[in-house]
This record gives sequence, structure tokens and C-alpha cells, in this order.
Amino acid sequence: MGLTSVGIGSGLDIGGIVTALVNAESAGKIAKFDVNEGKINAQISGIGSLKSAMSEFKDKLKTLTESATFGSQKVAVSTKDYLSATVDKTAVSGSYQVKVEQLAQSQKVGTAVVADKSSVIGEGSLTIAVGSGDSFNIDVVATDTLTEIMNKINNSDDNSDVTATIINGELGPQLVLGSKKTGEDNTINVIAADTDGNTGLADTFTMTEVTPAKNAIAYIDGVKVVSQENNISEAITGVSLTLTAADINKTTTLTVSKDTTKTKTAIEGFVTAYNSVMTTIKDLTSYNADTEKAGILQGDALPRSIQSQLRNMLSNQFSTADGDKMLANLGVTTTREGLLEVNSTKLTEVIAADKGAIAEMFSTENTGLASKMSALIDGYVKSGGIMESRDSTLDEQLSRITDSREQLNLRMSAFSDRLYKQFNAMDLVVANLNSQSNALQSRLDSLPGVVRKNN
Repeated sequence: MGLTSVGIGSGLDIGGIVTALVNAESAGKIAKFDVNEGKINAQISGIGSLKSAMSEFKDKLKTLTESATFGSQKVAVSTKDYLSATVDKTAVSGSYQVKVEQLAQSQKVGTAVVADKSSVIGEGSLTIAVGSGDSFNIDVVATDTLTEIMNKINNSDDNSDVTATIINGELGPQLVLGSKKTGEDNTINVIAADTDGNTGLADTFTMTEVTPAKNAIAYIDGVKVVSQENNISEAITGVSLTLTAADINKTTTLTVSKDTTKTKTAIEGFVTAYNSVMTTIKDLTSYNADTEKAGILQGDALPRSIQSQLRNMLSNQFSTADGDKMLANLGVTTTREGLLEVNSTKLTEVIAADKGAIAEMFSTENTGLASKMSALIDGYVKSGGIMESRDSTLDEQLSRITDSREQLNLRMSAFSDRLYKQFNAMDLVVANLNSQSNALQSRLDSLPGVVRKNN
């Protein structure tokens, strides 16, 4: 870079002149870069907005391709005091009268009362089993107390069915074993064997029933149902009951009916997401005559293509076992603006009367509306899809602008250096001329008879 000070010989502001000339040369190009860069960034932002709306739409479509969205059932109970219930899609709509006579209960058995839980019991072994399950063995050494035996039972790796605890009753402490499983088939069996010649262990572990095992007993529409557990899953098709309290004189009405909420919510979500995509496309591609402002993707074929393909799919008929169906059959219609609107009442009625046609219409693989739309959208938004390719193209354009800016900077730097050299050379010539002029004037002034005039 040349000198940037005022010219010594000419007195000109060489730095200012060079800067002005460089700016004049580069300003137009920089302005063009800025405009193009702004347009590209706006397009990237617009593509991102469209991709976001389409991704959300794809999520809503996914729900409509799942069988669980359609044909589901719901259950209600007249009171929650005695039972709760859940259903699956195999449940049959209807009403059931349920009475709970008895809850299932696990058995508890206790040892003989001992004088002190810290006293040793005797040497030997215990074999413990619950119902028809596998038994497990506990080795008792001569120094084991009731507390230590309790811990051995609870900590045994082979024990999955029994809980041992010490209860200090009126007569003294005793070890109580409780079954982890309810029902009469899950009673506890304990066999004690002494190995020290005494009968301390066997006598202590002569078990007495503390709490009897019980089966759950309920009546469903007058039919007696007996279960080992309080969870009854096979009494009513598709219905699982959990009994929580018993009173044979109280009746709980259980009602199974079609659950229209899940299907309706999914369809309404589809409509909302579709409208979001269409509104986004309109905002990106339209022209506002009042503001004289065009959308950032106006004239772009990509959003228009998406819009056209989606609208064409909506106008199709879809084959079902109940005949060909269209969205209008569900109460979903298209407005003048090209958006969807839902007649909520009609949609609820259609879903309630549906026998599988709605699921076929939306979720049939390759031909259902949601399935086809999902495949279309996926081609745009997936990794490596059309929109990612568009983003890559725009990024490359930005990269080229960045390269062009760097090249321009290099050219302007060289241009600036050249100007400085030229102006400095001129300044040197002017300085030399001024020096010669001063010398000549001095000689003239020294000639005899020449008198300098003072201004």
C-alpha cells in the first residue's frame, strides 16, 4: 500500500482521492452482491418455513396411517369405588352390570411365638414354596436368630414369591411369611428340618395361618367370575377390570362405546396442518398489490408444485369396503381460498357410525390419502430430499458470492496500490518542478539590477 498522507509536492489528499476512486469502482459490485445475498438468504428462510410446515403436516399424516387411530373403544364406569376398567379395540360396545363380592387376597402364615427375636432357633434347613411354584431352600446355622433367618429368606436369590417380616404381638415376636401372589392357588408351604438333633427349628416353624388366601369373586350380568387376582382380563372380551373394593350389594355399571375422540382429533389435526402448509405457500408466493411487495418465493416452481400435488390428492376418491369415499363424506370441505374446513357435527356422526371405511380411506398402504400424502411429503423433507437439495444449491450460490467478494477485495487492493504509485509518482514530479522553480526564482532574484517586488 502506498503513502496515505497529504502529497508532499502537490499538497493533494492522495489517500482520500485513492479511497474515493476505489469506492467508486467497487460500490456497484458490492451493492449487487448485497442484493443477491439478501435474496438468497430470504429464499433459504422461505424454504425453511415451508419445510417446517410440511414436516409438521407429515407428523399428522403419520397418526392417520396407524391402525390405533381408528376403531378404538372407550369405557366408563358409573362409580370408581369398586373397580376401574380399560379396553382395547376388540371390546364390544355394550353395558355391563358388575358386582364385587370379594377381593383376591394373599395368604400369610406365622411361626410359633418365640421368647426373643435375638435368640438362636436351632440348626437345620427350611424349604419354602408358594402354590405350584418352585421351592427354595434356606440353610439355618446354629447361631442364626429369628432376625437373621428373616434376612436370609428375603435376600435369597431364589426367592421371588415370599416376604418375611417379624411381628411383635401380644404373646411375643413371630416370623410371618406373606405370599406375593393372591388367590387360593398360591398358599405357602414350609418344611423345616433339624440337623442338630434338637427340634427347635421344626417346632418354631410349625406354621399357622394368619391371613387366608382368597380368590376374587365378581358377578358380571349375574354370571359369577372367579379369579386368582384382582386384575380380571378375560371375563369380558377386550375389557380388563381392576377390582379395588368389595360390596355385593353395590352395582357398578360398565359401559363400552366407540371412542370417536382419537379419530376426530387426528382428522382435525390433519386439516390444521394442511391449512398451515397452504397458507405458508400462499404467503411465500403471492403478490400484495397494496404494499407492492412480492413473496420471497414468487415465481418459484417448487412451492407451486407442492400445492398442486396436494390439492389433486384431496380431490380423489378412495376405495373402501363401504364404497368410494371423499373427504366431503366426512364433513371436510374445501373453501374458496383452497383451505380445508371441518363440519364438526357431521364428522362426529360419521365416525360414530363408521365400520372401518375411514381407516381404509386414510391408512391403506400406497392408496390411502394419508399414506399417499405422507410418501409425497417425505420426498421433499427427508434427508437428501428435494428441499435439502434446494438448500444445498442456495448455499453454493452464497459461497460463490463470498468467493466473488474476496476476489473483488483482492482486485481493489491491487487497484489501490496502483493508484498510490501513480499519485506518488505525480507528487514527486510536482515536488521536483516546485524545487526547480524555487531555485530559478532565487537566481533571478540575485541578478544585478533586479529588484524583487514585495506584495
